[in-house]
Amino acid sequence: MGNCSKTLKKTNPDHNPDKFYPKIDNSDKAYQKTDNSDKVYRKTDQSGATNLLPLPSALPSPSTASLPVVRLYGSPTSPATSYIRFALLYKPVTLLFIPSEKPDFGFETPVIQLGSDVISGSSVTILRYLDAKFPKPLLLGNWNTYNETTPVVVTATALQHKSLVWHLDRMVRWGEDLAARGGRSKGDPVMGSARMEVKKYAKSYSQLLEVMLEHAQMEEKIVFPILEREDRGLSKSVNEEHARDLPLMNGIKEDIKTIIVLDSGSSSCQDALFSLTTRLKSLQENCKKHFEEEERGVLPLMEATELTQGQQERVLEQSLDVMPGTHSNLLRFFMEGLLPHEAMLYLDLITRCTDKDRAGSIYRFLVEEHSGKRNESRPTMGLLLKAKS
Repeated sequence: MGNCSKTLKKTNPDHNPDKFYPKIDNSDKAYQKTDNSDKVYRKTDQSGATNLLPLPSALPSPSTASLPVVRLYGSPTSPATSYIRFALLYKPVTLLFIPSEKPDFGFETPVIQLGSDVISGSSVTILRYLDAKFPKPLLLGNWNTYNETTPVVVTATALQHKSLVWHLDRMVRWGEDLAARGGRSKGDPVMGSARMEVKKYAKSYSQLLEVMLEHAQMEEKIVFPILEREDRGLSKSVNEEHARDLPLMNGIKEDIKTIIVLDSGSSSCQDALFSLTTRLKSLQENCKKHFEEEERGVLPLMEATELTQGQQERVLEQSLDVMPGTHSNLLRFFMEGLLPHEAMLYLDLITRCTDKDRAGSIYRFLVEEHSGKRNESRPTMGLLLKAKS
């Protein structure tokens, strides 16, 4: 999807998108078949256009009989196929994946078929077509935060910030709800008993904590040293802030462990939940302020380092090495905190800056996690990410 140093730009949604996305070249062909033998019907009420859009699995699930059928043809080992397969999970369609090393249509790239339309070409071509057919939610977002000179690791870091903030907000709202109920169950069978809900809360926080710690390590080991080589002492304050919040983060985890063993609805349980919410809000405020300061005063300085395209690719690849959990067993959790177009942009960065086998492993892992078909006997993505070609 373009040069590694380029990102998508935002514009007025009424403007012509072809001004901001690559033109379709001769290899990106869209064919219209003349017969009407494969009719499907569009769903008129397309849901999912919210400010905090979760992963596809959490979207409303209307009857599959009412949804248009999209057939995806492509190699199951191809990163491009897995990329499009994941993108289709966001759309209000019934997806039929037909594994094929070389689709019968004669194209090397993945092919999607919707009714009489057969589309092949670059990922941008296919996503643009899907957005035109199913506008909500958009997969090709309009970005203006980053321009063509923005180092790719800065874009990736800012997207990680967005996901972490979303999850922190979610944990605070969930904690407030638990405190208001005094830890009692609200009768939702999906959450189970009161104690089961707190255990789920603990698991979600543990996942968030692991991503936060890996994110901090990535900045400390990969991003900040690049800045330090240009100007010593430049990142000292942000490293100190990482260390400052660590006791609070670990303390919250211990508080949740205590709440699990308390009697639901007791005064001690309610007091502990209110205390937990207070500490979570402090962490939320600290992180938001920290991220804003980084994005305003530290990360923009990466442009002055004048990294070449190859160096940018290597920096992002090193970032993946430092964040193995985030890009393996926690990848689905991480992606929940991004809007669809942000999630697709993040995956696109991985495509542009890692080798094909590595990107393919990440995408297949994500799709298999979503469908519940991950083979536990396979090596973990943490090991796959460490493997060098």
